Amino acid sequence: MSLDRKKMLDMYYHLRLTRALEDRVRILYRQGKIPGGVYLSTGQEAISVGLTHALEPEDVIAISYRDLGALLTRGMAPASVFAQYLGKITSPTRGKDGSLHIGDLKLGIICPVSILADNIPVAAGIALAMKLMGKKNISVALFGEGASNRGDFHEGLNLASVKKLPVLYVCINNQFAYSTPLSTTMAIKDVATRAAGYNIPGQVLDGNDIFAVHSAVAEAAKRARQGEGPTLLECKTMRMTGHSEHDNANYIPKNLLEQWKKKDPILIMEKHLTEAKVLTKRLKEEITSRIAKGIEEGIKAAEEAPLPKGEEAEKDVYAPSS
Repeated sequence: MSLDRKKMLDMYYHLRLTRALEDRVRILYRQGKIPGGVYLSTGQEAISVGLTHALEPEDVIAISYRDLGALLTRGMAPASVFAQYLGKITSPTRGKDGSLHIGDLKLGIICPVSILADNIPVAAGIALAMKLMGKKNISVALFGEGASNRGDFHEGLNLASVKKLPVLYVCINNQFAYSTPLSTTMAIKDVATRAAGYNIPGQVLDGNDIFAVHSAVAEAAKRARQGEGPTLLECKTMRMTGHSEHDNANYIPKNLLEQWKKKDPILIMEKHLTEAKVLTKRLKEEITSRIAKGIEEGIKAAEEAPLPKGEEAEKDVYAPSS
């Protein structure tokens, strides 16, 4: 591990904050306080957290709907996230949408849409704009293995390759596209294999190892900033929940879930930090207390915030004419 102590502990904090916040969201959903669906990232948090920590603040991330870690790492407060789930006026969308569509342009986070893979050509467009403006920043698109079967994926990668755009494509291979296993949707073992068709680097990595994610993203980002074009990274992980909270995931073999429980990204990171004498028992307790305090303050603020008034429905829907 070449990262400094502060950086590693910050990554550990955001990894655990993401898990803790989503654990609380699960409770709110079961209490009937959240309208609509809930889509969690349990078990794959290391990807969005590790990735974001490897980027510059001005880089732009086009997230998918299981990338809460990127939002929290970029500075979105738990209160804003809870407000989004509860449909409150203090949420990033001012109560107009649920958890599925959340982003913040001020934080460099592009809001996802329900049509998965749409963010792939969008990221290429952002990278093209950066290149034309002479900026040294990059864009990143996060998507699942199922999304890599859509035309958007191929169109985005083709454009990025031809134009040598400063964009990084990160496939979160969590084994299932809703209830469909990977083996029934593609005849290749690794999504990263598809990179060869566009003459760009492709790499498979352990998506539950936050240090592996950070290292691979940092290297790919360096290449992109130097004008060497895009990279396709495939992060192998496991979705440890159903597609959403109303899905009991009975189609996932129980023994497979048990195998992946042993590869929990939080446990892996704690092992690394403990062996490196970075994380002590006392420090772990302090971080746990800090996270718990932030969660309670966040949910209190969100629950006390008002719901949007009717006239809010007409605001921020269309771009101004001038």
